[in-house]
Amino acid sequence: MSAMPSREIRLRSRPEGMPAPGNFELGESQVAEPGPGQMRIRNIWMTVDPYMRGRMVDRRSYVPPFQIGQPLDGGAVGEVVDSRVEGFAPGDYVVGPSGGWREVHLTDGRGFRKVDPAIAPLQTFLGTLGMPGLTAYVGLTRIGEAKAGETVFVTAASGAVGTVACQIARNRGCRVVGSAGSDEKTAWLLEEARIDAAINYRKTGDLQAAMAQACPKGIDVYFENVGGAHLRAALNLANPFGRLVMCGMIEQYNEAVPPPGPDNLILVIGKSLRMQGFIVSNHGDMAEDFLREMAGWIAEGRMTWQETVVEGLERAPEAFLGLFTGANTGKMLVRVGPDRS
Repeated sequence: MSAMPSREIRLRSRPEGMPAPGNFELGESQVAEPGPGQMRIRNIWMTVDPYMRGRMVDRRSYVPPFQIGQPLDGGAVGEVVDSRVEGFAPGDYVVGPSGGWREVHLTDGRGFRKVDPAIAPLQTFLGTLGMPGLTAYVGLTRIGEAKAGETVFVTAASGAVGTVACQIARNRGCRVVGSAGSDEKTAWLLEEARIDAAINYRKTGDLQAAMAQACPKGIDVYFENVGGAHLRAALNLANPFGRLVMCGMIEQYNEAVPPPGPDNLILVIGKSLRMQGFIVSNHGDMAEDFLREMAGWIAEGRMTWQETVVEGLERAPEAFLGLFTGANTGKMLVRVGPDRS
């Protein structure tokens, strides 16, 4: 088999503040046949995630920045076209942390694993059964140490990580409260995710009061995806020895100048709170337990999910930008090619 053409999305320029369509460009390349120890993958689904905004800045971080003029990458599920990697054969469906934002790519297979569409639809391995799901699992169980009977508050509760965090906490016997940005999203959280209370933070005039009303016994575990006013209110409502799981702060990702921190941070001391940030890639040892427990919950009907699907690789920038305007409920996904699973 000869080289294969592949369209790809490249970073045209580094955004300042909120990214715009002009920061991206659509290009095409030729993907060569695999050499020894390589395989070629046709992407079917790709993910866009808030953390990718940080990779558009040229700075040292836990993951290398995207380069100008080069294709972006990220999680993708695809089908092996041809392979010279032991353990992978043509027709296998695989998921990996790189390879997204293009139609076809060449890889040595590191970080990729086979997935079974009989367990769940392929795209689920980019959301509920993928990195966002594992992030929620690590945050709730290892970092937050959530226990039955405790109150767990999840911000951005209708997002890819938030929806899973809410349901893991519920399945472990916690009282779960979440915040989201529309009545439709809070309704889904109450009716489908079956959490105990949900707040539309865009409509409440007083976020602090709304959170206090929803959490009459205070907050034991706070799962942070947003930052800002949510964090300030959570510090006020945190119970002694509460745990603040610092997963993300999407409210600040596009700020040209970082805003000041909460003015009540001193409460961490008096309440003996534990505030811990984490990166899911440092907790790969939990992946096996995560997949086993999640598969059981799915089989029992105790785990559900919602997806926002954008069709076509050329619309990947549109999908990414939608993350920062609340355009998604659940996982934001881009269908790159036909799914024959």
